[in-house]
Amino acid sequence: MRLKRKSIRQLLNGYKNKRFSPVEVTREYLREMKHCDPAYNAFITVTKERALKKAKRLEKKWNRGKNPGLLFGIPLSYKDNLATKGVRTTNGSEIYRNFVPERTASVIRRANKEKAIMLGKNNMHEFALGITSNNPHYGPVRNPWNIEYSPGGSSGGSAAAVAANLSVASIGTDTGGSVRIPAASCGIAGLKPTYETLSTSGVDFVSWTMDHVGPLAANMEDLAIMMDALTGSKNYSRHLIDTIRGMRIGVPVNFFNEHIEEETLRLYQEALAVLERLGAVSVEVDTSFLYGYQEYGLIIAAAEAGYVHRHDIACCLAEMGADVRAILEASLDITSLQYLTALQKKEEYTQAFKRIFKQVDVLATPTLPIPPRRIGVESVTFGSYTESIFDAMTRYTEIFNMTGMPALTLPCGITKQEQLPVGLQLIADHRREALLIRTGYTYEQSELGGFYGKRDQIISGTCGA
Repeated sequence: MRLKRKSIRQLLNGYKNKRFSPVEVTREYLREMKHCDPAYNAFITVTKERALKKAKRLEKKWNRGKNPGLLFGIPLSYKDNLATKGVRTTNGSEIYRNFVPERTASVIRRANKEKAIMLGKNNMHEFALGITSNNPHYGPVRNPWNIEYSPGGSSGGSAAAVAANLSVASIGTDTGGSVRIPAASCGIAGLKPTYETLSTSGVDFVSWTMDHVGPLAANMEDLAIMMDALTGSKNYSRHLIDTIRGMRIGVPVNFFNEHIEEETLRLYQEALAVLERLGAVSVEVDTSFLYGYQEYGLIIAAAEAGYVHRHDIACCLAEMGADVRAILEASLDITSLQYLTALQKKEEYTQAFKRIFKQVDVLATPTLPIPPRRIGVESVTFGSYTESIFDAMTRYTEIFNMTGMPALTLPCGITKQEQLPVGLQLIADHRREALLIRTGYTYEQSELGGFYGKRDQIISGTCGA
């Protein structure tokens, strides 16, 4: 019998009313992980003893009437490039297989302050330099919807764990879409907040210019509560408001509706129609300035990754997976002129979107042009046009790492034949996450009740497969 999914609020209310305890819930999750994770490979390290010890400590505090935190007794998981003092942090690499940090990432310290329980560290794409989570050292993460398919990446283990209810929520990192891509691929919600909203201190970097930290959760309320906890504010959950009447929704007339699979485009267009029916006003916007932008994003990320990993390149290049090795080798050939030109283009794109957000409140795009692909697939074809899986999966997401604007993904449907999830991406101007949460929550309350039930039904059939 699969563990029934409970939201953060349901767990907190259950603790308050003594229907169950943090120790009982933690044990249930650990049992579920032991039974199901061999199918999904979502974890590199499970912190069983540490989790139970903290659950017992929290239970005593609760019984003594201590004030709980926003995440009191909530079982979480963390991407394995977030440092955890005393617990190995591999960054998905062979080189750091036995590395144990002496500090804890700032964002995890925030979760600890709010009394969260760490269940373990999630599998990921090596060094977060890819979007498939097909890890050559720890094995591929498998999509809980269908274990023959990729969960996306690089935060693939985080998304798979949340989708499969092996953790209530997770924290990942996003350089070109690495929270949103796996969240969309696994049928959950994921948020890349405004640049530097969540600290990257204690994160194994890809790019200091483009890296973001963000939560992944099973629904919009959990996502908002996670942001409350990780920022130490109530600025997010208070915007769980079920109305978007009069909100201006930007609909791109180009780029975001090109080189996209027909069923993904259909589900996206249906989502736009729902937003209109809920009272939003659609405003067409021109995003033709984006053609070719990915070249500049890759230059920034690769150049900075090459610097970050300069010592690893010097000593251990042969120990890296082929795709990661290729990126880091290529980084050595990037010139200062190329890098500075890319940074200038980044500012131009940011200002172009600033102008768009004077016309609209929220921009709505597909999160990805395709649903998940089978593990090992390296290219995608749209008619006569073929591109790498990396370029395809980051095409609609990476630009908002360059601009630093907040971007949310949430589910907007399931493909008919393969029964795989499709994501809707919502973007707003800097520091306007409230608009995304309100829009996403309104859409969810109207449309996603049946989706969530179907999601849990499909995934329950793959546990132990």
